[in-house]
Amino acid sequence: MRIEEAAGRDTRRRQDDEARLVARLAEGDRGEAVAALYDAYGRPLYRLGLLLLGDSGLAEDLVQETFVRLWRSAGRYDPDRASVRTFVFTLARRAAADLWRRRGGTLSAAFDEPEQPDVAGGEAFEHLLLRLDVREALDALSPSHREVLELQYEYDLTQKQVAERLGVPLGTVKSRTVYALRALRVELRERRLLG
Repeated sequence: MRIEEAAGRDTRRRQDDEARLVARLAEGDRGEAVAALYDAYGRPLYRLGLLLLGDSGLAEDLVQETFVRLWRSAGRYDPDRASVRTFVFTLARRAAADLWRRRGGTLSAAFDEPEQPDVAGGEAFEHLLLRLDVREALDALSPSHREVLELQYEYDLTQKQVAERLGVPLGTVKSRTVYALRALRVELRERRLLG
């Protein structure tokens, strides 16, 4: 429980820090505040751009356009209404829609054939964000922990098959799986994906 409590404190601290950065941006800090926010959101925004727009150039444009919009609207950010993450990704969604339209389509066309048939439109966007969050949580794990989870859940291998593929004892795979799932739970709670 202590690990989970610490993760919750870390999440709250990070959210407070990010809210202060947006406030500094609103006050005119175009240096350190932008750099710190870019470090936090540049990569996830780029991944979102690749998923939504399917083009690396447009993904780069999405990152740039989102940060321009963040700079312009930082004064309207209200930490009591939403987290910085929600605010940034709302701006990104609007920017993606505009970029998609400029390309000659509508953003909803990007969701005509979603991976899950019952997910469309805004729900598909939320599904993409969830995929990004889970991927980032997995990326935060140690390589050995990430590897056993990916082989089991993404490649649908049994623990015995994972052990054979990695050339390690089955007991090692089992213990790595237990510790990897614990670490993943902490990462997902930090990202508010688990209660």
